[in-house]
Amino acid sequence: MDIQNNLKEVLADLPLNVKLVAVSKFHPVEMIEEAYKAGQRIFGESKVQELSDKYEKLPKDIEWHFIGHLQTNKVKYIAPFVAMIHAVDTYKLLVEINKQASKANRIIPCLLEIHIAKEESKYGFTFNSCKEMLAAGEWKELTNIRIEGIMGMATNTDDETQIEKEFKSLKEFFTELKNLYFKDEDSFREISMGMSHDYPIAVRSGSTMVRIGSKIFGERIY
Repeated sequence: MDIQNNLKEVLADLPLNVKLVAVSKFHPVEMIEEAYKAGQRIFGESKVQELSDKYEKLPKDIEWHFIGHLQTNKVKYIAPFVAMIHAVDTYKLLVEINKQASKANRIIPCLLEIHIAKEESKYGFTFNSCKEMLAAGEWKELTNIRIEGIMGMATNTDDETQIEKEFKSLKEFFTELKNLYFKDEDSFREISMGMSHDYPIAVRSGSTMVRIGSKIFGERIY
């Protein structure tokens, strides 16, 4: 595996305004170190225990993004150091992140996960439930979280037209939320969409942040 080369190839594909989250879940510390040596600083993990272990062992200037489904009872383990939580899929989770961030004396950037795929197995708010939650306004009292955008996963399919349609729907929804609830918030600017197999389509559709694993680190060893 030439991780440094793979990384360079992916970065060469990305416009400067698109951040790369190198998805290092299930990959050993040594592989992360390789990417780190090549200048990569943002890494994505989806298991709390694995993230905590890696945080302990690796350089402290790494920005750790939690990209998996997060259970409320696990938030406290990552709240002291996590740089961003991508997949906030309930108001209840937002409340818990706020509580633990407050204990850690931090403000944690969060993305709201929106369900855009045709698969039931994916988590996330629907467009309507997300708007209802924001319209209710209670989130504004959560002073230790900052909603910085939205994230979504397209259907796992070879049909590029469908993938593009889903990504574009997320981009349009972002614009709608920005105008309705975050007009004056410069920090509300992230659309986290696109993975190894579909990130070129995501970038064309307005992504600001891609989550790429296998294209950098190879297939995962479970």
